[in-house]
Amino acid sequence: MLKTAAELIKAAQAQVPHVSAQEAATEAASGAAVLLDVREAQEWQHGHIEGAIPAPRGLVEFFADPTSPRHKKDLDPTGRVIVVCASGARAALAAATLKDMGYENIAVLDGGLKAWMAPGLPTNEHEYAGI
Repeated sequence: MLKTAAELIKAAQAQVPHVSAQEAATEAASGAAVLLDVREAQEWQHGHIEGAIPAPRGLVEFFADPTSPRHKKDLDPTGRVIVVCASGARAALAAATLKDMGYENIAVLDGGLKAWMAPGLPTNEHEYAGI
């Protein structure tokens, strides 16, 4: 039976907890969590959360895998990871993947970058450094 994208997103959202923008900001600022931004490079360079790790959705598995040459050292399977996208859908899919990979303490930024920017939390703009 074919599953729609909406069904996959709904199932992924049910698997992982969500945090508010303020909760994510507090955790990131204290060093208790890393933010993983799964948007595409073009989106990233037009505004992102300072300190977030850029990891386009199509490369999350490689960046998260400690045995991969592309592993991002700040991604620790035992550490807190809050996944971010524009609105939360891609982040839920990526977070479910991280959970399947064995990441123990993951969450999704509820409402994505849009929710982060709504109360005026800061963002940066600069060129994407590449993959």
